[in-house]
Amino acid sequence: MGAIFQLAGIIAGALGIIFTVFLTFRVLERDPGNEKMKKISEAIQIGAKAFLISEYKILYIIVIAFSLFLGFSNSWEMAVAFIFGATLSVLSGFFGMNIATKANTRTAQSATKSLSKALKVAFNGGAVMGMTVASLGLFGLGVVFFLTNGNTVVMSGYAMGASFVALFARVGGGIFTKAADVGADLVGKTEANIPEDDPRNPATIADNVGDNVGDVAGMGADLYESYVGSIYSASALGALTFSAKGAVFPFLIASFGIISAIIGILFVNLKVKENDSIDPSKMLHGGTYIANIMELIAVFILSKVILGSYKAAIVITLGMVVGILIGGITEYYTAKKPVIKLAKTATSGSAPLLINGMALGMESTAIPVILISIATIVSFNILGLFGIALAAVGMLATLGITLAIDAYGPIADNAGGIAEMAGLDPEVRKRTDKLDSVGNTTAAIGKGFAIGSATLTALALFSTYIQVANVSIVDLNDSNVFVGALIGAMLPFLFSSLAMKAVGDSANIMVIEVRRQFKEIPGLMDGKAEPDYAKCVEIATKGALKKMTLPSLLAVLSPVIIYFLLGKVAVAGTLAGTTVAGVMLAIFMSNAGGAWDNAKKYIETGEFGGKGSMSHKASVIGDTVGDPFKDTAGPAINILIKLMSIVSIVIIPILIKFFE
Repeated sequence: MGAIFQLAGIIAGALGIIFTVFLTFRVLERDPGNEKMKKISEAIQIGAKAFLISEYKILYIIVIAFSLFLGFSNSWEMAVAFIFGATLSVLSGFFGMNIATKANTRTAQSATKSLSKALKVAFNGGAVMGMTVASLGLFGLGVVFFLTNGNTVVMSGYAMGASFVALFARVGGGIFTKAADVGADLVGKTEANIPEDDPRNPATIADNVGDNVGDVAGMGADLYESYVGSIYSASALGALTFSAKGAVFPFLIASFGIISAIIGILFVNLKVKENDSIDPSKMLHGGTYIANIMELIAVFILSKVILGSYKAAIVITLGMVVGILIGGITEYYTAKKPVIKLAKTATSGSAPLLINGMALGMESTAIPVILISIATIVSFNILGLFGIALAAVGMLATLGITLAIDAYGPIADNAGGIAEMAGLDPEVRKRTDKLDSVGNTTAAIGKGFAIGSATLTALALFSTYIQVANVSIVDLNDSNVFVGALIGAMLPFLFSSLAMKAVGDSANIMVIEVRRQFKEIPGLMDGKAEPDYAKCVEIATKGALKKMTLPSLLAVLSPVIIYFLLGKVAVAGTLAGTTVAGVMLAIFMSNAGGAWDNAKKYIETGEFGGKGSMSHKASVIGDTVGDPFKDTAGPAINILIKLMSIVSIVIIPILIKFFE
C-alpha cells in the first residue's frame, strides 16, 4: 500500500486535533458568569484536577514498572509503545475533562439567555472530549503503525497502555463519583429534605467533581480503549486475511470516521436556532445520524476500492446498526414505559422498587445479546474473524460525536448544580434540567453503546489471542479449559464485588462526615454558614485511590495465574467465560441502575406524590443502590473483559517463549 494510506491515521488524527482546538476556543470564549458561579466552577475544577493527578501518580508507577518488564522480556519498542498509549490516554482524559469543567459554568450562564445557547456550549464541551479521545487514539496508533510498518506486536503494547489507563480511570473515577453521590443523596435528600445540589449540602461539590472524573474522564478512557483495541485487532486480523491492504483498511475506516464526526458536530452547531422551543434530543441525534450516513458512504467506497468487494462494508454497516439498536434498547429500558411502571412500585416502598428494578435489568440483557450474537455470526460468515473485528470498528467509527453526546450529559448536570448553588433565576434551572434530562438518556445510551462495542472488541481480541498463542482448538471437554471458563465467569462478579464494596465503604465515611457538618456547623441549615466542601472531596479522593488498585490488578494478573496453573488453552477458556458473564452483568447493572435513577427523576416531576413523599424517599434508596451499579461496577466490567484479552495477547506469548 502507498505511504499516503499508511499515513491516513496520522493525518486524520491531526485534523481532529486541529478541530478540537477550534471547539475549545468556541467554549472558552463564552461568558463564565458572575463571581459566585466562577468560584463554584473553580472549586469543581480544582477537585477534579487534584483527583486525576493523584490517580495518575499511582498509575504511572505501575506503567513504568510494567514497561520495564516488557522492555527486558520482549522489546523496548513494545515498552515505548505501551508508555505512548498510556500517555495519550491520560492526556485525552485530562484535557477533555478540563474543558468540561470550564464548560459547566458557561452552560449555566448561557442558560440565562436561552436553551439553545446553553445546548451549544454543553454540546461543544462534550465534543471536545469526544474529538480528543478519537483524534489522539487514532493519531497515536497511526504513528506506531507507520513507524513499525504495521508490526502487530508493537501495536499490542500501545493498545495495552490504553487499557491500563482505562481500568484505573473507570474504577477510580467510579468509586469517587458514587461515594460522593450516595453520601449527598442519603443525607441531603432523605434526612435533611433539601434539594439536589443545594449549597448547604457539604457533599455537593464532591458530587459535581465526581460527574467529571467518572462520567467524562472515566467514560472517555473506556471508549478510548475500545476504539484503539478495535482498530488494532482489526488491523492484526486484516493483515492475515488481506495482507497489507487488510492491515491498513481499519485505519482508513477510522480516519473517515473522524471526518464524519466533524461534519456531524458542525451540523448540530448550525442546526440549533436561537430560541427555547428546540428539542435538544432531536438536535443531538440528528448530528449522530448525519455522521453515520457520511461514514456509510465512505465505507462502501473504501470497501470496493481497497478490498475489491462490498463484504467489508456490509459487516461494518452491521456493526453500526447494532450499536444504534443497542442504544435504542437501552433508552427504552431506562427512559420509557418500563421506568414509569418501575416508579409506580415505589409507592409501596423501597423493597418492591429494588426487586422490580433488578428484574428489569435482567430482562434488558436479552435483546442486546441476541443482536450481538446475530452481528457476530453474520460477520464471521462473511469475512471470518476479520469480519467480527470490522463490526467493532464500525460501531466505534464515529466515536467523536458519539462520545460528545455522552460527555454533554455531565456538563449539563454540573450546569444545573451551579445554577442552584449560585441562586440563579428558577427559569435557568428549568432550562438546565431540560438539558440534563436529555443528558441522562444519552448517558444511558452511551453505556449501552460502550457495552456493545466492548463485547465485539473483546471477541476480536479473543480471536487475536488464539492466533498469537497458537491455540488450535478450545475444547470444553478438556477439564482445564472448562475450569478456566468457570473461573473466567466468576471474575466479573468478584471484580464487581470489590468495586461495589469500595463505593459502600467510602460512601459510609461520606455520610458520617455530612451528618457531622450538619450537626456541628452552626447556621449551616439556615444558609448562614458555608460547609466544608474540601473535606468531602478529600474523603472521596482517598477512598477511590485506596480501593482502585486491587480490582485493577485482578484484571492484569488473572490470565497470568491461569496460564501457570492450567496452561495457555485454559487462558482462552477464561477469556471466553469472562466475556460471556461480563457482558450479561454489565448490561444488567447499567440498565437497572439507569432505570432506578430515572424512576427517581420521574417521581420528582410530581408523579406518585412528588418530592418529599414516601415514594420519593423509596426512589432515592433505589437510585443510591443503582449508582454503583451503573457508574462504577457495570461500566468497569467493559474494561475488565478487554484488558484481560489484551494482557493475554501481550504477556502469554512472552511466557510461552520462556517456559515452553
